[in-house]
Amino acid sequence: MNLDREHRPPAILLPEETARTNLTLEQKLTLGLLCLLGGQLVWRYCQTGSFWPHYLLSLIYAVICFHKFFLIFSGLLRRQEIVISEVEILSRYEWPFYTILLPLYREKEILPQLYRAMEKLDYPREKLEIILILEEDDSETQQALEQISLPPWWRLVIVPDQPPKTKGKALNYGLVQARGDFLVIYDAEDIPEPDQLKKAVLGFQRSPEQVVCLQAKLNYYNPYQNILTGWFTAEYSTWFDLYLPGISRVGAPIPLGGTSNHFRTAVLKQLRGWDPYNVTEDCDLGIRIFSAGYRTAVLDTTTWEEANSQLPNWIKQRSRWVKGYIQTYFVHMRHPWHLLRRLGLVNFLHFNLIVGGNFFVLCFNPVAWLLLLWEVIALQGSTFQFRSQGVFDILGLALLWGNLVFIAINLLGCLERKYYRLVLASLLCPVYWVLMSLGAWKGLWQYFLCPHFWEKTAHALFFSEKSAVKSEGDQIA
Repeated sequence: MNLDREHRPPAILLPEETARTNLTLEQKLTLGLLCLLGGQLVWRYCQTGSFWPHYLLSLIYAVICFHKFFLIFSGLLRRQEIVISEVEILSRYEWPFYTILLPLYREKEILPQLYRAMEKLDYPREKLEIILILEEDDSETQQALEQISLPPWWRLVIVPDQPPKTKGKALNYGLVQARGDFLVIYDAEDIPEPDQLKKAVLGFQRSPEQVVCLQAKLNYYNPYQNILTGWFTAEYSTWFDLYLPGISRVGAPIPLGGTSNHFRTAVLKQLRGWDPYNVTEDCDLGIRIFSAGYRTAVLDTTTWEEANSQLPNWIKQRSRWVKGYIQTYFVHMRHPWHLLRRLGLVNFLHFNLIVGGNFFVLCFNPVAWLLLLWEVIALQGSTFQFRSQGVFDILGLALLWGNLVFIAINLLGCLERKYYRLVLASLLCPVYWVLMSLGAWKGLWQYFLCPHFWEKTAHALFFSEKSAVKSEGDQIA
């Protein structure tokens, strides 16, 4: 096995292009003024019951929900994903050199599954390199690798134990080693369809040169493990099968998923890879690709992952995602007028609704429910009355609309994937929305306290549970 311990540093983005600094002075002043204004308005509401900003907040909330619904139906009405047939694959005999990047951190339990998944890929081995990227302090995974006899097309890159310790930084160390014409990222628990690399090559061949990234679809191989994996699967089915194709359909910037992104390697190096300080480096890169004049398309092939089945583990993952979306939003909004000129007005609005709206809705949702609760329990005399009927009417309508949209799109996602057993889970997904909001508020809190901290998500829980059940059955027998 080839081992690179030279620690060749990758090309990096300029400091002002990264999330190394949370907020600029202008952003801090603007947010400070908004907080003061918000505090004054809340105080006035407590004194008089007059709180007109709820109209504006509810309108923004409703527009974001409608926008998501619009994008999903745009994708349904006219498919915009790249579909490659088996005939096209079989008719081609020459394939370009392909690099697979596998960033791992404390993943020894899932190494056997990862090795099998990569070796099942249908791609000429003389045209393939698989680069394992390990952190220097991850001795347990390094020791586990020593027990596996890896083929010569596998290589190992060790990332120096220096901050920040993020996936984006690790990927940059792998990128500098990549020799392929094309490159893809997979996570430790990923099981891509065997012909995915060939489909990506033909997808790039069919696409204009400005398409430099193909996003494969992600879904879960344990949708029925428990109610949480059911909700998570419904969400992913909606996001990758309906939402991203809808974004592609209208030509808006696509926030990439964290895995199964296929790139033209030369352009990715030209863009200097990923932001090492952003904990959702995929979302940020998708926006930078669009801002640079390139485009992303959706490829109709699936990579199967493990859905989080344990709530504390799921909360860690969700809070990191939301924190990264917040980072991405404020990094690109440091110079809003410059971003407006580069994206154009329509795509500038799409960016604000897709990236900014993603965390706004999740953070605003519990606030809206608390305002409604305050109205319900506000006593005047001896009976329940609403201090401001407008608050109840407007917020109630917005929340009703938001929950109906959330249920509808999750149902559509399940039906698209033929997950008919998840229909009941989709009807109960407002409970899942509450959990998402908890993760969002944790992510917002961490954005200010520990913005670059990467909360490790445990994998192989599904197989551990299956093994435990099997072991218990053996004992009973």
